[in-house]
Amino acid sequence: MAILDPIKADVLAVRLIPNLDRGFAEQLKSQYPDLNPGHRSLGLITASIDDALYASIDEATKMADVEVVYARSFYAGSAHASGPLSGEIIAMLSGPDPAEVRAGLNAATSYLENEAWFYSANDDNSLAFFAHTISSTGSYLSKAASIPRGQPLAYLIAPPLEATYGLDAALKAADVQMQVWYNPPSETNFSGGLLTGTQSACRAACAAFRDAVLEVARSPLKF
Repeated sequence: MAILDPIKADVLAVRLIPNLDRGFAEQLKSQYPDLNPGHRSLGLITASIDDALYASIDEATKMADVEVVYARSFYAGSAHASGPLSGEIIAMLSGPDPAEVRAGLNAATSYLENEAWFYSANDDNSLAFFAHTISSTGSYLSKAASIPRGQPLAYLIAPPLEATYGLDAALKAADVQMQVWYNPPSETNFSGGLLTGTQSACRAACAAFRDAVLEVARSPLKF
């Protein structure tokens, strides 16, 4: 593995429930009110890396008539998963019919495989980061970041010290605003944030974040 090599997530399990049990739907809606009452089909997906899938299910909301009902990371990450197919995250997509949910799952899977991934910050792949520009947000990340749908976003994640240092660098390097701070530690013991601005500003923020993380990786005791 070399520095800046991609670290791609694996989709571990996918299932489609064509017609969710009504009682189950009521329980789900009582805890997660985002469930549209007209959405009776549910898609389930797990993956080995959480933030890459968060970005990918947002893409699904742009490519199909689906909503993200639920998405959570598992504590301590995929290295301590509850089973071989659990990975680091589970996400649920609802839709009005099985065809739309299947299209959403396909879109999420494709984006995960071809667009969204972590990068290695050192030669042995023990330090990884996520610096991903989303040109136009879907409904999921727009809501998470409290921004209008379709606005650009810089999605920045790293281990806690690297993320803190990198977020400061990103905010100083580009005309962006931090909408969300994932203070350390997260469920997977990482940190980061969601920054918004123009598409070019978000790309500049991602580049500054990347450079800051690489700087820490090269010289961790420099101050």
